[in-house]
Amino acid sequence: MEFNSNKAIFLQIRDTILERILSGELKAGDRIPSVREYGATIGVNPNTVMRTYERLTSEGVIHNKRGIGYFISDGARDIVLDSSRKEFLEEELPGIIRKMDLLGLDPKEIFDNK
Repeated sequence: MEFNSNKAIFLQIRDTILERILSGELKAGDRIPSVREYGATIGVNPNTVMRTYERLTSEGVIHNKRGIGYFISDGARDIVLDSSRKEFLEEELPGIIRKMDLLGLDPKEIFDNK
């Protein structure tokens, strides 16, 4: 996994897991790798992965079954979809609209060129 130096690694790992849920690659009930296993796979400290898993757990996206591992929660896709839409509308879209305005682009122009 390649990391961007402009964003915390644990958040980039979170984003990757969220994308896998949205794409359907990970579904409710699926087991995800252990903290150590995932850390070794992507080449990061297990503490970083643990921070990601704690965040996802607090968001209700994953849950821990003691002694068994971490699993994708029921309803995780809906949680991710709602939060991703909100994040896009509040954080990303305003920048896109600003850039379009600076470039003199009309939204119709963009959608007509599909």
